[in-house]
Amino acid sequence: MFDQIKAVIFDMDGTLIDSMWIWKVIDIDYLGRHGIELPDNLQKSIEGMSFSETANYFKERFQIADDVETIKAEWNNMAYDYYRYRVPMKEKAHEFLIALKEKGIKLGIGTSNSKELVKVIMDRYEIEDLFDSIRTSCEVDKGKPDPDIYLKVADDLKVDPRACMVFEDVPNGLTAANRAGMQSVAIFDDFSKDMDHEKKALSNYYVESYGQVLSLLLENS
Repeated sequence: MFDQIKAVIFDMDGTLIDSMWIWKVIDIDYLGRHGIELPDNLQKSIEGMSFSETANYFKERFQIADDVETIKAEWNNMAYDYYRYRVPMKEKAHEFLIALKEKGIKLGIGTSNSKELVKVIMDRYEIEDLFDSIRTSCEVDKGKPDPDIYLKVADDLKVDPRACMVFEDVPNGLTAANRAGMQSVAIFDDFSKDMDHEKKALSNYYVESYGQVLSLLLENS
């Protein structure tokens, strides 16, 4: 699985951390402040969008008077305590990161979340130094399923995309990895379990947990 792999790039929410459930709560609360009920299809509609793209989508779809930067700031404020105190890392994720680093594999993050919330997680779990590149989709032209974010991280790492592996939890993220020409790994997340069939079809590998891939990595040592 890890033969010829020189870099591993991770999505963050739902992939490294168990946080996807938070955003439905925030969407309900945020739209409720504007007298709007959460549409059933909202999470699927915004899957993979950058933080800025999502804010612009909300502004246009729900006719929010605030500008995009104000919407993003409000979301960051609403999410801060969740990320600072309640969001756990996925089981064995930290051990997997360390094991990859010890094998000399470069590490990156390509996330649709905001820089502010990424920083909260990096500080909370003291993992920022493990990564050679941390990028958000707001730093590229298009969010997932376009490959821009993953190509940007690969460029930072100075690694050919064909030697990169991407861990993702949702179909649009896996599509972005595939379009970048990278090996794609779908990881189980409770929030996206109804999409498992699609995730398996889109990915080169499907894993239940980081414990599973950690064992494979150590067997190859």
